[in-house]
Amino acid sequence: MLKTVAVIFSAIFLTVMSCFLVNADSEEYIDVSAKSAILLCDNNDGVMFEKNSTEKLSMASTTKIMTTLLALEYAEKEDKTVTFTPDMIAEGSSMYLKVGDKLKLSDLAVGMMMVSGNDSANATALTLGGTKEKFADIMNAKAKVIGMNDTHFVTPSGLDDEKHYSTARDMAKLMQYAMKNKDFATLTAQKSVKVDFISPSDTTNVYVNHNKLLSMYEYCNGGKTGFTKKSGRCLVSSAQKDGVKLVAVTLNAPDDWNDHIRMYNYGFSRLQRVSGIDENFRFSADVVGGVQNKVELKPSESMSCVTEIGRELNITRKLVLDRFLYAPLDKGETVGSVQYYMGDKKIDEIPLITTSAVRYQQVRKSLWESIAEIFRH
Repeated sequence: MLKTVAVIFSAIFLTVMSCFLVNADSEEYIDVSAKSAILLCDNNDGVMFEKNSTEKLSMASTTKIMTTLLALEYAEKEDKTVTFTPDMIAEGSSMYLKVGDKLKLSDLAVGMMMVSGNDSANATALTLGGTKEKFADIMNAKAKVIGMNDTHFVTPSGLDDEKHYSTARDMAKLMQYAMKNKDFATLTAQKSVKVDFISPSDTTNVYVNHNKLLSMYEYCNGGKTGFTKKSGRCLVSSAQKDGVKLVAVTLNAPDDWNDHIRMYNYGFSRLQRVSGIDENFRFSADVVGGVQNKVELKPSESMSCVTEIGRELNITRKLVLDRFLYAPLDKGETVGSVQYYMGDKKIDEIPLITTSAVRYQQVRKSLWESIAEIFRH
């Protein structure tokens, strides 16, 4: 079979501009109290604002985003019952678990995200890693997968340790990754969650989320607080408005709630989601062995992207499909893809489908006869 990838470029011109480039002078637009901060456009990884975003700092209990994510990923496969043991007891903020308590692994995630339970973080670490040290290895391996190259985890809870650190940029990457997990995204958006204990069987507790930004800012849809004397106030949060998704991080920020609101207001004022791009695009491809030699193709859906308001750009379209398609073909059958680029960065890829069916020829011609007929046409 003659199969060669066909790559076709064309440009789509729009009167908008992307937010991919870092605004190096953005501090003058946003006054934040944080020692380190970043505002990231989750739709396309564009940095809208940053301040010392790669400085390695203590991140306190925002660490529990990683611990919670690992707990929920494991619980999706097996939501095992955890029995609370003496070695799981922890200082600081707590879910108030007692030795002998039994609850689901996913309920430990509730304790971490709602009330920043160090006890629930320890219980997660010992359940999944056997020891805190081995669980730290799991955390650091996951960090490498996410691309958190300036982060090192030691504790599951975020209690101070000289070798436990991250950066605002890395914590934004972690929140981006975590929000793609539907269980995490659902949990972090809740203002309170009820937990029914397995033992004592008559115990039900309601845990209220420490993240006040959920009530203070209408577009906030998640986040995690943190505080130690060493780290100061830390906050990782996310927000969404009209299809625009933002992630904000502040480390050592005396006025963290207002820092995040200022950054979000800035980001949402500059960005928009543009929908319906390329919705009328059609393309004819050669068909071998069918009652017709051509079939019309189109993207399975229109493309959309988040861009900065008010300036021009061009989006490059790249078609990827085999040189020849072979009958029979069903209507709506996926035969390739359309990739969209801004500069060198791919921003979307959408399946390329047929707009009609193509049947076999009743009298079959040889492959070479069919190809020759295509070239004659």
